[in-house]
Amino acid sequence: MTAVDFTAFVEKLANIAAETVLPFFRTAIAADDKNAGGMFDPVTEADRAAEIAMRRLIQMTFPHHGIVGEEFGSLQSEADYVWVLDPIDGTKSFIAGLPVWGTLIGLLHKGRPVYGMMVQPFTMERFTGDGESARWRGPGLGHKMSERKLSVRPCAGLDQALLMTTSPLLYAPDKLEAFRRAESKVRLSRYGGDCYAFAMLAAGHVDCVIESAVNPYDIVPLIPIIEGAGGTVTCWDGSDPAGGGDVVASCGGSFHEAVLALLEA
Repeated sequence: MTAVDFTAFVEKLANIAAETVLPFFRTAIAADDKNAGGMFDPVTEADRAAEIAMRRLIQMTFPHHGIVGEEFGSLQSEADYVWVLDPIDGTKSFIAGLPVWGTLIGLLHKGRPVYGMMVQPFTMERFTGDGESARWRGPGLGHKMSERKLSVRPCAGLDQALLMTTSPLLYAPDKLEAFRRAESKVRLSRYGGDCYAFAMLAAGHVDCVIESAVNPYDIVPLIPIIEGAGGTVTCWDGSDPAGGGDVVASCGGSFHEAVLALLEA
């Protein structure tokens, strides 16, 4: 983490986001299209309200910090500390009543992701990481809240791997061809999940997540969780994923290199 511990404050942000978003879930909520004329890119009142609530709390508590959010853009993004927010990652699942979405909260220190949380208020789960370790908190046996360390599972060969992506429909034709090369080598691929797929990678249930054309607020909060669980996350060319782009996360090592080779072939 950083010299300053913001863990308790991230919990407050998560609480206020959950309290704002959850009442809208599985209701007749309307969705506007941010990409009129192109592929449907929904945004709801819940997205906007949650980001407003988190931004307000950040500005009241840390007025010199920067903010980068999906719905309302950047503020003081050159600051040493910058909060990266995605109020609902997986809005399409949200409006479909599916619980594979989450609120993403990340913290950059001098441009480097140092802390992240994915909170899923419907399932009462929180995935956190600081790049060195990662943890899950949620309901366990008897619905009592429990906590455990997150760890990616040992990397099997590609022919034994479980691969996830949100949707092949989101890929440009040349990127889809690259994805299909990787997909053809794995044992099983599953679609959907958005941020929840990356959380399942960190939890040891998925071997690889591939996405194309993601934004910084889609991936920055997840990087410290994945790396804290022992995984690897890069762009398809092996570069730093913090700026977004074409991203692949995996259990790491030679497995990750094999996936990159397929994507860059």
